[in-house]
Amino acid sequence: MRAEVRALLDERLDRMRGNPSSVHSSGREARAWLDEARERVAAALEVAEDEIVFTTGGTEAINLGLLGALRARGPAAGLSTTTIEHAAVLGVLDHVRESGRPALSVPVDPFGVIEMEALHEAAKGCAVLSVQAANSEIGTLQPLAQIASRLADMGTSRPIFHTDAVQALGRIPIRLRAWHADLAAFSAHKIGGPLGVGVLYRRKGLALSPLLHGGGQEAGLRPGTENVPAISAAALALELAVSEQADFAARTGRLSHSFWGQLRAVVHGVELNGPPLDDAEGNLRRLPNTVHFTVPNARGGTREHGGNDALDGRVLVARLDLEGLEVSAGSACASGSLEPSHVLLALGHTHERARRGLRVSFGRESDEEDVHMAVDILRRTFLSLR
Repeated sequence: MRAEVRALLDERLDRMRGNPSSVHSSGREARAWLDEARERVAAALEVAEDEIVFTTGGTEAINLGLLGALRARGPAAGLSTTTIEHAAVLGVLDHVRESGRPALSVPVDPFGVIEMEALHEAAKGCAVLSVQAANSEIGTLQPLAQIASRLADMGTSRPIFHTDAVQALGRIPIRLRAWHADLAAFSAHKIGGPLGVGVLYRRKGLALSPLLHGGGQEAGLRPGTENVPAISAAALALELAVSEQADFAARTGRLSHSFWGQLRAVVHGVELNGPPLDDAEGNLRRLPNTVHFTVPNARGGTREHGGNDALDGRVLVARLDLEGLEVSAGSACASGSLEPSHVLLALGHTHERARRGLRVSFGRESDEEDVHMAVDILRRTFLSLR
């Protein structure tokens, strides 16, 4: 958590006395803080205040947006999404499929970019379409403006458009209006905010059915007393992330290039996953702070035919952690899974190769010294395993 965000959280926790739904003075003060937070988030995202709904995290924001939109459109409404979405979206897709509704998976190309023709066909057969802004593992950015143009050509038959923008916030410009997004999900802890606060953007006038029932909080969409101190802190974190986005992207982009160049020089056979770091046309195709790569199999072949179990991504994560380098072998929400990354499998990787994927991310406090140390730890670890 950012220092200034934690300071605000502590201050609000110390002063918090009332329920924001109460009409006495302590309640009115809490309500003022909640209104201020909503105003700050809306201003940072360039949307209206009544288009912001606070939740307990990105997963709840995604579920409320997708299931809320589907339920509001009747029992036959279906969902389409890509094969590389976060587990929160794919979990909803499974639920929709199990309930007997249409549930379609749209393929991606070897870089993780959605197949536009398949998207167009899938959009014809669903009430809600969900496409992530940025992939949480390989960092691929989806062409949301191009998707918006395709959907606009469908006229009144276009599906509701939802985007999981959790990984994109603070890394790339958020352009909800340009993307023609009807729904978008965000999470505070990805940007130096507190755990347990999410944001759902809901376009004004779009009907949603609540998933929970009780009070009338959050325009009746998310009943339950709001965690005002955490929401206040989250709003500040979001405001700072948006204002500092360009500087963050430039700095972490340089670190990513430096890291990848150094790693290739000392670990032969390492392969980049996702779009290239450099785009000849100058287009932004991947998150600036994320490098996902596949480590070479020291013995060659699969595990059943001489492969090296020690090069399994989850084993590598543990070994690297012992050396002081924290990386991941996939999305944090699925890192305990025994299965290889569904993202890499969707890109066409074999199960064996998909198990050798690692993700390195750079944050607000990362610097060139961290890059050198990370490369050295990776070099020494791979040498010891070989």
